[in-house]
Amino acid sequence: MKKLLFVINTMGRAGAEKALVELLRKLSSMEKYELFLYSIIPCGELFKSVPEKVQILNKRTYECSVTSVRGRLIIICKIVQAFFYKLTGFRQIRYLLGNIKEQKASGRKLQYDKLFWRLLAEGRAGLSDTYDLAVAYIEGASTYFLADKVKAGKKAAFVHIDYERAGYTPFMDRDCYGKMDRIYVVSKGVEEKFCNTYPEYRKKVRLFRNLLNKDEIIEMANIGTGFTDDFDGIRLVTVGRLHYQKGYDVAVEALAKITKDGYNVRWYVIGEGPERVRLEKLIKKYGLESSFILMGRKDNPYPYVKQADIYVHASRYEGKSIAIEEAQILGKAIVASDCTGNSEQIVSGHDGVLFPLNAENIANEIKWLIDNPAIRAKYEKNTKGKKLEYPEDIDDMLALINT
Repeated sequence: MKKLLFVINTMGRAGAEKALVELLRKLSSMEKYELFLYSIIPCGELFKSVPEKVQILNKRTYECSVTSVRGRLIIICKIVQAFFYKLTGFRQIRYLLGNIKEQKASGRKLQYDKLFWRLLAEGRAGLSDTYDLAVAYIEGASTYFLADKVKAGKKAAFVHIDYERAGYTPFMDRDCYGKMDRIYVVSKGVEEKFCNTYPEYRKKVRLFRNLLNKDEIIEMANIGTGFTDDFDGIRLVTVGRLHYQKGYDVAVEALAKITKDGYNVRWYVIGEGPERVRLEKLIKKYGLESSFILMGRKDNPYPYVKQADIYVHASRYEGKSIAIEEAQILGKAIVASDCTGNSEQIVSGHDGVLFPLNAENIANEIKWLIDNPAIRAKYEKNTKGKKLEYPEDIDDMLALINT
């Protein structure tokens, strides 16, 4: 049997992790592959969704959310352990300071989480076994770890994000992609941004679109009650972690404009993250405590999406949004920012609306869809017919073993 290893940063309830679980499900039905999973931080709700056939290599796993108090403590513990593992942290001080300097010089928002990915990858023992194919399923620590601490006949790495906007750089990566035989991107826009930074690896790049279990999503959308309040206006829903990338600060300002114009609207956000405190202050500033609702994590967000009048995805950048694809499966009209990934998922004027990201645009597009229910119904009908499954992508990955 061929031995396939997948490495991921965490197993939290996020897009890449969901897609990985679905890939493992499909591969576990094939008898000729022995499957292994290793998580850099062995924490996340999706460990319980990993197929039984997959061997989890972490000695211990934690099925709590990475954004919970316990999850954050586990992450801190793993960072401290990595820092003192063979004095890795002391050896990386120059690297960390160099990355901080580079990010500040670029004018980008400093993203401390990415600075620790290299520490988490290097501050641990490598895997002793050898694999026919090893895959780093996301950027950062899993890719660094796979490049330097995994033995495999073939190696591949996934890129799920707008590489330029996300804050990754060649200095941060230390040319880990040079050690890969194949680099999979989830959208053409991601490919373009990645190859702008690494033109020398263009021939290694292939498209591998996100995997989703359509039947399961529809089934879960029919489980549970969803909204239990007695609100009778227009419900907007967004699913995604509370992070600067997701543009919730712009969304709050947009809702202030919508309500000022007399529309009876509530905006529900399903997800948790580091921006909660800042967003709560912003919500209070605009007096939107009863209409911009931070719902936190939901094990099953699908009933809420199904019951939404409009799904909104106003992110600053994406790779390819699984949340949008899930909303499409549930037949929602979508209002989304025109950025990498989103622009490939929505045909503006056919199954949704794309707009340049600012509060005025968001407000105008939402009000237009509220005022035109027939257009909204057309979008809902068209979005259900989208192609979201690409089995040929899996075939390309498995063919890599024999090349």
